[in-house]
Amino acid sequence: MLSISQRGIEMPASPIRKLVPYAEAAKKKGIKVYHLNIGQPDIETPPAILDAVRHSDFKVLEYSHSAGNESYRKKLVEYYQSVGISVNHQQIIVTTGGSEAIQFGFMACLDAGDEVIIPEPFYANYNGFAVAAGVKVVPITSRIENGFALPPIADFEAKITPRTKAIVICNPNNPTGYLYSRQEMEQLKELILKHNLYLFSDEAYREFCYGGEQVSAMHLTGVDEHVIIMDTISKRYSACGGRIGAFVTKNQQVLDAVMKFAQARLSPPSFAQIAAEAAIDLPADYFKAPKAEYQARRDLIVKRLNAMEGVFCPNPGGAFYAMAKLPIDDADKFCQWLLEAFSYENQTVMLAPATGFYGTPGLGKQEVRLAYVLNLSDIDKAMDCLEAALRQYPGKK
Repeated sequence: MLSISQRGIEMPASPIRKLVPYAEAAKKKGIKVYHLNIGQPDIETPPAILDAVRHSDFKVLEYSHSAGNESYRKKLVEYYQSVGISVNHQQIIVTTGGSEAIQFGFMACLDAGDEVIIPEPFYANYNGFAVAAGVKVVPITSRIENGFALPPIADFEAKITPRTKAIVICNPNNPTGYLYSRQEMEQLKELILKHNLYLFSDEAYREFCYGGEQVSAMHLTGVDEHVIIMDTISKRYSACGGRIGAFVTKNQQVLDAVMKFAQARLSPPSFAQIAAEAAIDLPADYFKAPKAEYQARRDLIVKRLNAMEGVFCPNPGGAFYAMAKLPIDDADKFCQWLLEAFSYENQTVMLAPATGFYGTPGLGKQEVRLAYVLNLSDIDKAMDCLEAALRQYPGKK
């Protein structure tokens, strides 16, 4: 009998998407499902981005340069300068989404069996990228009680072994919405210098910070050889389907290695690069409106959650996610029950169980992630559903 690889066996299924069949079944029964389970923005993609593709004029849809169109990379230099990051276009490799940037970083910087330390809860697909690269994820627990702040540096040092090669952060964070402070970033800087580690910084949500500024890993001084930024247009411009990201570093050795992986996949998507390049020319105040909208949604969802009996939700500093602790026995069972056995006024809500964001078995069983990507009216209705569900759920604690 033919077999599949051990890598294929170990590759985790998406914990965020595993409930989709239950949502589809609920919809077939005529139940309206409010999707707070996935970070798909409902903010309209800027028309100028789509128009740039519609009005493109060429006879052959060619490969781009393996590093991405030079014109786009030079535009990205302008963008990064606008957020206080100084790079040149040769220090940027355009990728097929932020996902490929993360994969390229793992593949180029780490050997099979090497370890990366990631504060948990973390973006679930880091697990998949690690499996593909043969890398071991070592989780270090942040806690809902203090809003998922960076764990103590002593906790990191306790996990460092001779196989440890990197620390991975997402700032602002998915799934917690936590925004790392300047002090926390400086602590990480000292740690990577002390132990000669890479710092991978996923900065997909840079524009969406509320009440504080994002401190990029590239704002840190004296660590140019250590820092790698993984970036994407997906959330920034509500262009998830474009699949355009960026791998950014000043480490030439790493760039040379990543370039070989980029050449092996030939080139990033051509039409999406045209769209992404047009995005750089959006008005300087473009982000003002979507940021204000997300902040209003955050304020509403946090207020509603904390008003429910037995629920605790820290106030996230960025991105468009909130983590909440619920008075339930098991988040996976509860989220499935919401879709399979519950409705309120013929409506229900789809959430992401937090267990899928933890690397340590057993954690997150009473927590869920909510993506506040719906309008204020729908968030209110979704919270009505959740409040009613918590009163009815048979596994209530």
